[in-house]
Amino acid sequence: MTTSNTRYEIILYWSEADQAVIAEVPELPGCAADGRDYEEALTNVQTVIDEWIETARELGREIPKPKGRLLFA
Repeated sequence: MTTSNTRYEIILYWSEADQAVIAEVPELPGCAADGRDYEEALTNVQTVIDEWIETARELGREIPKPKGRLLFA
């Protein structure tokens, strides 16, 4: 399954400790990826979003609907 039509907020930031750009998806607990640059982190997190949703479906867990921009971000 591909979530290319699904829109979750993604937060991108540089992690000095990891020496990588981190991409976090606040609406999907534990959903994050990294990359050498913003583009790679964004590409990687899309794959992780797809896997997160697929796993949640397999386990019968609720999949949050995208809310768009979050107030705390």
